[in-house]
Amino acid sequence: MAPARIVEVPATATGFDARRRCRYNTWDAPTSGLAPGYLQANLIVLPSRYAHDFKVLCARNPVPCPLLATSSTPGEFDNLTSHMPGIEDDRIAAEIDIRTDAPRYNVYVDGKLQKQATTTLEPHWDTSDHVAFLIGCSYTFEKALTVAGLTPPHMLHGRNVPMYRTNIPLCPAGVFTGSTSVVSMRMYRSSEVGRVRDITRPYVTTHGEPLSWGWEGMTSIGINDINKVDWGDPPVTGHGFKIVQAEQEAEEDGLVPVFWGCGVTPQEAVMKARIPGVVMSHAPGYMVVLDVEEEEVIGKAL
Repeated sequence: MAPARIVEVPATATGFDARRRCRYNTWDAPTSGLAPGYLQANLIVLPSRYAHDFKVLCARNPVPCPLLATSSTPGEFDNLTSHMPGIEDDRIAAEIDIRTDAPRYNVYVDGKLQKQATTTLEPHWDTSDHVAFLIGCSYTFEKALTVAGLTPPHMLHGRNVPMYRTNIPLCPAGVFTGSTSVVSMRMYRSSEVGRVRDITRPYVTTHGEPLSWGWEGMTSIGINDINKVDWGDPPVTGHGFKIVQAEQEAEEDGLVPVFWGCGVTPQEAVMKARIPGVVMSHAPGYMVVLDVEEEEVIGKAL
């Protein structure tokens, strides 16, 4: 396998700039590395009758589903209520339009994926009923990893982060039962895992420290083949080569997988619940970038 080409993501200055690029379709790629230092958010949009159950789901499962903000009232796509300590509602995202300000979206009908990677939710949004939920995203702490010399390989090569279903059960809430957590993954050397854990631990609003790592850790959470992803792109090394899955890698300070909670978990929960009606989300890896800077929420529990 030839190595992947190293790609430089042209950084956008602010979250506001990033949203404008998405709205006017001048950014159509995963948002890893876009507007470094600003919070990125996963999105799930539900009929209002399921909003309470979903809030409870987030409260019971704060690692995969850290709740950042919600629509202020049903149907609103441009007015948000903050769930972040110390962040006022008008500080979340100026002039946001949830329907257009992510690069790509998915649309589910009666629990089944009907439209994938569309650039707008405008035709599907019910202005009398839909409620948006913004969930923390691990892209937020990638700036800190990069500053520490631990740039995730997917960033180096312009790829989407690898994501996997696990066997880790979600604590149920109302209609949301029988689902499991989704994780994102980044490859690091065994000797680097301690630093990676320390760097990401304070980011509790964006999943915090890893929940599992290493090859044994991978199988313990129900993943058998690191190259078979459920969302995103298959992983590569920092040099762009395919990952070789081998236990001796850990013994020789080789590459091992490191897994974090992932905000795609709500999409999995929606599919498992098969709730009726139209549900919308970001396309995995294609986030909403906020105006909140990571320093404003780092270390603050939701």
